Amino acid sequence: MDIILIGGTSKMMNTLIDKFNKSGHRIFLLTGHREKRMSYKHVFEKYNFSYEDDSIHEILKSIKPQITIFMGSYDSNFDWSKAQQESMRYTAGLMNILSACSLIESGRFVYLSSQEVYGNSYINNVPETENVSPKGLKALTIAQGESLCDNYRKAQGLDTLILRFDGIYSVPKRGERQEDTCFKMCMEAIKHNSISASKRNMFSMLYLNDAVELAYKVIIDKEAKQFLYHISSMEEITEMQLAEAIRQNMGSSVEIIDNSVGENRRLVLDGQIYQKEYDQKIFTNYQDGVKKVVDYVKRHSGSFAKEGSVGIGWFGKLKQNISSIFGRLVPFIENMICFLPFFMLNNRAVGSEYFDRVDFYLLYVLLFAIVHGQQQAVFSGLLSVAGYCFRQMYTRSGFDVLLDHNTYVWMAQLFILGMIVGYMRDQLRHIRTDNEEELQYLQGKLEDISDINDSNVRMKQNFEMQVVNQKDSLGKIYDITSSLDRYGPEETLFYAAQVLAKLMDSRDVAIYVVANQNYARLFSATSPEARKLGNSIEYTAMKEMFEELKEDRVYINKNMNDKLPLMASAVFEEGRMQLILMVWGIPWQRMTLAESNRLTIIGRLIQNAVLRANRYLDTLKDQRYMKGTNMLAQDAFTLLVKAFFDARDKGLTECALLRILTKDDSPAHAAAVLSRNMRQTDYMGMLKDGGLYVLLSNTDEEHVGGVIERFQSFGYASQLRKGLDI
Repeated sequence: MDIILIGGTSKMMNTLIDKFNKSGHRIFLLTGHREKRMSYKHVFEKYNFSYEDDSIHEILKSIKPQITIFMGSYDSNFDWSKAQQESMRYTAGLMNILSACSLIESGRFVYLSSQEVYGNSYINNVPETENVSPKGLKALTIAQGESLCDNYRKAQGLDTLILRFDGIYSVPKRGERQEDTCFKMCMEAIKHNSISASKRNMFSMLYLNDAVELAYKVIIDKEAKQFLYHISSMEEITEMQLAEAIRQNMGSSVEIIDNSVGENRRLVLDGQIYQKEYDQKIFTNYQDGVKKVVDYVKRHSGSFAKEGSVGIGWFGKLKQNISSIFGRLVPFIENMICFLPFFMLNNRAVGSEYFDRVDFYLLYVLLFAIVHGQQQAVFSGLLSVAGYCFRQMYTRSGFDVLLDHNTYVWMAQLFILGMIVGYMRDQLRHIRTDNEEELQYLQGKLEDISDINDSNVRMKQNFEMQVVNQKDSLGKIYDITSSLDRYGPEETLFYAAQVLAKLMDSRDVAIYVVANQNYARLFSATSPEARKLGNSIEYTAMKEMFEELKEDRVYINKNMNDKLPLMASAVFEEGRMQLILMVWGIPWQRMTLAESNRLTIIGRLIQNAVLRANRYLDTLKDQRYMKGTNMLAQDAFTLLVKAFFDARDKGLTECALLRILTKDDSPAHAAAVLSRNMRQTDYMGMLKDGGLYVLLSNTDEEHVGGVIERFQSFGYASQLRKGLDI
């Protein structure tokens, strides 16, 4: 298979080349630069062209690769410290490559992305369906690249594949810095003998070799079902845990500084879709991977650490000092070596008809003044004076040379010109350095302004939603909650979950009914995510949430505890908690006081609808129940069963219907026996066939075996009724 890799030299590029070469593929390389930078051992053909070059189409047309891989987020050709300029070059180059691929209509285009396209915090693993939320120009540019690939897939029919990698880390090249968290912490330990880490920052990492192995499976699979895959270990780790692993391998002398402040931040990509389609196996766990990185950085600390590092040991410091001293001596050594040819040229020029007027010493001093500045101009001037005096003493004594005023005039001319040119050179260098520092400072300020602007844009959009669409107005909320009045009393709570989900703009909402002072039962939910706590919860054990709810306040999950909802509110009746409203699927930026107030208002309006329904049912209690029993009459029970089954079909609840085989006993006697062994949230009643039935709420048909066995132990057999024909 012919494969072309597009990108600059990097660890990711080298690992991909090794993998494809070992698998027997023929590899082509587009470097993105016109000049030759380095050679690759296993590359069949290398093309040194920029991404915007018109020749890209001809290159791809001649190769006709089955797979084209664009390095994207891992392309070393882009310097993201100059994000504004690079973002335009990145997008233009990618569009040129995509256009060329769509024209040749051959093979698959693979775009490598990363977790950087998500800038928010997520309490759950982030699936492929989650909208991107880039922060910063680099992340925004990478996300725009994904959109370009998707647009070409839809509009041009180009076979595109987007792979998002989660937190790739690897053993670095010697002397080459990397941007992953593991390497940065290793460098912090090397420089300062300490590591700053937070318990509140949670993420996932994937060793580079494992990432390439996993990516290879989907890249070569022509039957891939998705166009976007998350490739992640899905193993959560905190900064503090990573710092501790580095400290254990680096040495006990490294100190860990806890800077756990602010809100929790969690970002872990969800790779379950990939796991279902392919056999995912992680060969390098965190312990082994971090050890490899730390061991390599320790062995080559001198190539990574800058001057003044304190964590590299005495031998490392000695090597660093020797290297620094040698670096400072190099200009002086160069100066002395260059002095010899100029000394000989000057001696040859003396008495020459053509070169007698040429002052080679002056040229020599000016050369070093221009190249190295004032310091080397003075040093080269001293060497020139020594050479001049030495040459003059061939014909005169040293005393005569010192008394000759021409000697001092020449020396003054030499030093004045040399120092002036050297001074100008130093000033230009200082100006350039100051400009670079100012540019870096302004770029940092620009990034801060961009972040502030992103926040302002989000606030503006929220206000637009409130003012223009009026989704948050009291009138709109009341109008939507009033729709509950259209449903029967038995259906109100089911559809209250739908109303709550719509008003809170969340797909994951659950409503729990308080059974007693400690436990609550799930009544309805809008998604599997909203049911994650289970059908029954001990809400009083959830101290963090319970303390807020019992004071009739809205609970906001500021610590991003994944075992609790993001927001929750309670509904009270006569001072007793009756319902708990839970909201799961909302972004962290919406967990504000405004959202809290909105949930409070929605809860009160839902409470009114529920109370009206309950009071109506209490009023008709004598008509709904068979006299002297807790069995619902045929009409009331039929309406209730229909409400449950309709809600089940819409995914709002789970339920099961059992028919009790009463034999010769009367239904009333069976009901009296079984009612003592039923949950408060289950119902018993008669249907039109005259049989006794039990409706089990929040119990699906696959888990009724325990109830059937319990009823059997009391002498009553039962059958599951899967259909409902009433």
